[in-house]
Amino acid sequence: MSTRGRCDAGARRRLAFCAACCDGTRASPSRKSTDPLPHPATSGPLTFRLLGRAVAALVLLPLVAVAVAAMLGTTETLVHLWQTVLPRYLGTTAVLVSCVSVGTAIIGTGTAWLVTCCAFPGRRVLEVALVLPMAFPAYVVAYAYTNLLDHPGLVQTTLRAVMGWGPRDYWFPEIRSTGGAAAMLMLVLYPYVYLLARAAFQGQGARPFNIARTLGAGPWGAFLRVALPMARPSIAAGVLLAAMETIADYGTVSYFGVQSLANGIYQSWFSLADRAAAAQLALGLLAIALLLAFLEQRSRGAARYHGGGAPLPRVALRGPAAWGASAACALPALLGAVIPAVTLASMANGASQSLLSARYLEFARNSLTLASVAALATVGAAIVIGYQERLNPGPISRATVRIGRIGYAVPGGVIAVGLLVPFAAFDNALDSFMEARFGISTGLLVTGSIWLMIAAYMIRFLAAAIGAYEGGQAMVNPNVGPAARSLGKGPYMVLTRVHLPIMSPSLLTALLIVFIDTMKELPATLILRPFNFDTLAVQAHRLAADERLDGAAVPSLAIAAVGLLPVLALIRRLGTGDARGG
Repeated sequence: MSTRGRCDAGARRRLAFCAACCDGTRASPSRKSTDPLPHPATSGPLTFRLLGRAVAALVLLPLVAVAVAAMLGTTETLVHLWQTVLPRYLGTTAVLVSCVSVGTAIIGTGTAWLVTCCAFPGRRVLEVALVLPMAFPAYVVAYAYTNLLDHPGLVQTTLRAVMGWGPRDYWFPEIRSTGGAAAMLMLVLYPYVYLLARAAFQGQGARPFNIARTLGAGPWGAFLRVALPMARPSIAAGVLLAAMETIADYGTVSYFGVQSLANGIYQSWFSLADRAAAAQLALGLLAIALLLAFLEQRSRGAARYHGGGAPLPRVALRGPAAWGASAACALPALLGAVIPAVTLASMANGASQSLLSARYLEFARNSLTLASVAALATVGAAIVIGYQERLNPGPISRATVRIGRIGYAVPGGVIAVGLLVPFAAFDNALDSFMEARFGISTGLLVTGSIWLMIAAYMIRFLAAAIGAYEGGQAMVNPNVGPAARSLGKGPYMVLTRVHLPIMSPSLLTALLIVFIDTMKELPATLILRPFNFDTLAVQAHRLAADERLDGAAVPSLAIAAVGLLPVLALIRRLGTGDARGG
């Protein structure tokens, strides 16, 4: 063969390889498609490895600090806790988790089945409205219902006026109770189950359901024996997510005076100034949270089923059944979103607080600053540990990603205590050294800064950002990166010019979710905030604790309004309509 022939053949092979890389039909024969091609002009892989290890270490730091601080505490403290408050804390937390788990499972699964497999009046609107309670923090809903249902509230006042009863002539459920706290949490957490169950029902396909019908099962029998067991992993995952949020809640239980573990941590740290007791309670809460996280992973990883094909048939409901389905789907949305929003707006209208005052503008600026910086830092950390796994696949990289996911299972109060313990020790040691050596007092450099708050938010919400990154990464053809690297582009250029533009919708969603979660976060903010640095959530909690509910409605309404943004984005991405109509 001539030299020209050999050159043409080589050119054809290179063109064929590049074309195959771009359309995903062929990978390089010498290495796996996801392996990075070496580029001697950059230290990107090493930098990403180091940054990924640093993020994982930061996530582990509060967990290790809480464990060490709890073990260093005297056994006398633990014995005293067990003899006084610990059984009550554990019992109340168990009751809350049980009630919320059962309630969210019933509401979320039932409404998901109705909107997916039944046709009834208002189904399309209710399918969207059922997601709206996600925009409201549980403590904000608690403020609204306290104003509405408490003894001087609208409901009991109207009841006494209509019936002519005196204050002691009737019985009315107490909203400020464990049952009331469980109800508030149920109303805002059932969408976790609803969304996952709805997706599971939509993905099952009609074949198993139709087979059950041909064997003599009715619609409800086929649902209970076929559709529900197939959707059980998704339902269990949603229930366990709601349970983790329940044990992490502080705002609701604190306002209602419910003695849970989350409330006990804050009281031990601030009211009793007992750091050892707070660390030991935090360790117990951490153990429960990690157990729930383990169960959530097992529930998703153990079960398998095959769906697809034609969608489940939609049953047309008529008469009382149709209106009953409409009422069953409308009630959670009304109780979880519409009634709290209307109540808060009415309360805020008569309040002396104004969002446009200089004081509230400062609260809003603090909240927006924290949320913006935390969102950017969290998504940036997710990109780092996700991309380093792609560049350097292996057990250490996979472990780094798993560690990054742990934070979601750790309550904000536990993270706050775990960060305060080591950094307060560092600040005190540095201050003592500088005072003794140079006669200079450094004060609290880290403990009293907003950067420690940002670190707590990043640890808490990193799992959500990692999930969004991995969802976006699935859209990136695995051969695009090696093709770009073969053209001389380093890993930074591949990330910024190829991966990030493709993943931008998922990353923007992650930014929005972390932003809103930070706006709503309360326990870590209360513990870590610098002196005289308050946010809208802290202001709402302070006013509600002083029984100034009309004033608390103003920042609460602002938080809920901002919370609607990710919910609307989620609804848009879900594509609630389908081809079946109805």
